[in-house]
Amino acid sequence: MRPGLWRGLLVAGLLSGAVAGAVAGSTRAAETGAAANEAASGDPVVHPAGYVGQPVCAACHPAETAAWRGSHHAKSMQEATEATVLGNFNDAGLTVQGVTSKFFRRDGRFMVRTEGARGAIEDFPIAYTFGIEPLQQYLVAFPGGRLQALSLAWDSRPAAAGGQRWFSLYPDEPVRAGDPLHWTGRNQTWNYMCADCHSTGLRKNYDLGQDRYRTTWSDLDVACEACHGPGAAHVAWAGNPGPNPGPNPGPNPGSGDKNKGFAASLAGTGGYWGDSDQRGIRRWSGPARSGVAEQVCSGCHSRRRPLADGTEPTLPFLDTHAPALLDEGLYRVDGQIEDEVFEYGSFQQSRMHRAGVTCTDCHEPHGLARRAEGNQLCAQCHEPATFDGPQHHHHEAGGAGAQCVNCHMPSRTYMQVHSRRDHSFRLPRPDLSEALGTPNACTQCHSDQPASWAAAALRSWGAKSPGQPHYAIALSQGRHGEAGGDAALAALVTDTGQAAIVRATALTLLGRTPGRPALEAVVSALTDAEPLVRLGAVSALEPYAPTIQRPLAALLLRDPVKVVRIAAARLLAAIPAASWPAEDARLLKQGIDEWVASELASAERPETHLNLGALWADQGKAAEAEAAFRTALALDPRFVPALLDLADLYRSLHRDGEAGTPLRQAVAAAPDDADALYALGLWLVRQARTGEALEPLARAAKLRPGDQRFAQAYRLVLSATGGKP
Repeated sequence: MRPGLWRGLLVAGLLSGAVAGAVAGSTRAAETGAAANEAASGDPVVHPAGYVGQPVCAACHPAETAAWRGSHHAKSMQEATEATVLGNFNDAGLTVQGVTSKFFRRDGRFMVRTEGARGAIEDFPIAYTFGIEPLQQYLVAFPGGRLQALSLAWDSRPAAAGGQRWFSLYPDEPVRAGDPLHWTGRNQTWNYMCADCHSTGLRKNYDLGQDRYRTTWSDLDVACEACHGPGAAHVAWAGNPGPNPGPNPGPNPGSGDKNKGFAASLAGTGGYWGDSDQRGIRRWSGPARSGVAEQVCSGCHSRRRPLADGTEPTLPFLDTHAPALLDEGLYRVDGQIEDEVFEYGSFQQSRMHRAGVTCTDCHEPHGLARRAEGNQLCAQCHEPATFDGPQHHHHEAGGAGAQCVNCHMPSRTYMQVHSRRDHSFRLPRPDLSEALGTPNACTQCHSDQPASWAAAALRSWGAKSPGQPHYAIALSQGRHGEAGGDAALAALVTDTGQAAIVRATALTLLGRTPGRPALEAVVSALTDAEPLVRLGAVSALEPYAPTIQRPLAALLLRDPVKVVRIAAARLLAAIPAASWPAEDARLLKQGIDEWVASELASAERPETHLNLGALWADQGKAAEAEAAFRTALALDPRFVPALLDLADLYRSLHRDGEAGTPLRQAVAAAPDDADALYALGLWLVRQARTGEALEPLARAAKLRPGDQRFAQAYRLVLSATGGKP
């Protein structure tokens, strides 16, 4: 990518906070308007090809259906009725950041009076409920087929637990109209932010030209085919073609189809958890587990970006989604959860995952209940005589400290009331808290004690973990650019005993310090058996010259895993196709086409068009790049990255005089954005307006004191103008 151009931004899945929503009924498009109830338009909506809908499944699977009906999946999204709405709409009120909202009923409908998109107080009918506990959100239909999630939610916990009240998901933030996080903004649009994980067989069907959705689904909630995939071929296999068999209904029973008409089986491989080893932990016996069930869950229980509009759940996860790694702001430096990242990234770090444990070992997949309660759940694989006693947990039997999850799955609260446990199943490391400032389970309970006290207690018990090597040290060095960090990260990359997501994260950090140790680790990672590691290797190659990138990354154009293949194609996209052998040129074009298609799956997002503009700019397609940046700005005129990239494009095209307009717009949109101030200051210097450049460069240096580029530019301009700091 050309110097100065912003890096393409992966919109990595669901953003944190009140990002929720859902669409309309089983054969209806979400086309109702806000207050005006704009009528649905276009042809009638039908099930996607191959989907049959939950009622067809229920006819042959009554036990599974009964369990499912009581699950959160079955209530993930519902039409707003007397039976489904939990909140108090009897003229209740709530005031947040100076805005008073009212919840009431009118003509048999549930209504909210609150601040709308233009900043005025308006009345909105509730179309759908979203979720059920510990909170329930509400969706309002807007023109253009959008459903927007209110940032005022109902706390559905019992009153004794602090529930049965309205509350704000952003109580301390002045989120007003025009902010992307405002309930009418793009980060609360159900169609993009949450639809694919709260409904079944969903297709957003976004039309960029009209800036509207015609979103469709097979089931309003998370039903059978959300996990098993399209069921028409299975229905045909069972001898009943059903209402919508699709083009390839499949064979009848007795045909020998081990998947019974589905694309993949979730039934497992026939192994079992056998005898305990010397540690008191049971081992998997029999054929290796397929991992399909875990991949099905990962599609929604992860921070990720879909690679297509509508993906089948039984396809390999890394062919359908690009997951976030252990990135700063999402995870602590030791891999503990920080932002709302769900379970995938944590579980990938765990010893459980590497031992073959899958989600359904602990969670029953239809009713979603845990397989057992309390320590009995862990006792399925961990001998109670070894682990469920004071000799192991060193706490009073039956107390909170004796519960396995409180030490090994500490929780964090999201959306104000939703406590979620970390699924990395880690050992408490208060010694890392001392060194790195990370949380630990010990002082989470013993909040009146320092981490040093907890570390000393563990040592007194004979625990081996304090002081032992941990990948957090290398990741911390990489995040903070410390001396020797490249060597530590390189060693972590080549340590195959570490989780793939950890090694992949180390590779992304190695991209900040290119050099011999980094490059040697990258070369080894390019042929690693783990696709996440190969993906990280592509990222680590970004700062190197094309002469280095090309021979190393070219082999990944043939990678069997889509997310790796398209990342390699994007990395190599600036190298002219004419310089490649014919077959490699074909593979490069194919990979770029796949990458572009994956970006356009989120065509409603300005980040998508920022990414596309960067691609076209790298390939010397200036007109296409400018058009892409302008599309991003049409979607969001205040989108600073697109304003800065547009200005940089003008500079590269010798149209620097035109760059001032987007740069001033960027500073006006984000007065405290150091990058925007820095770019404006440099532009003023290039325009021989050095005196005017002093103020934005001074502000940039003050906002980003650790960035030497900003400090140096400010000092040079200060010297040139004869001023004093």
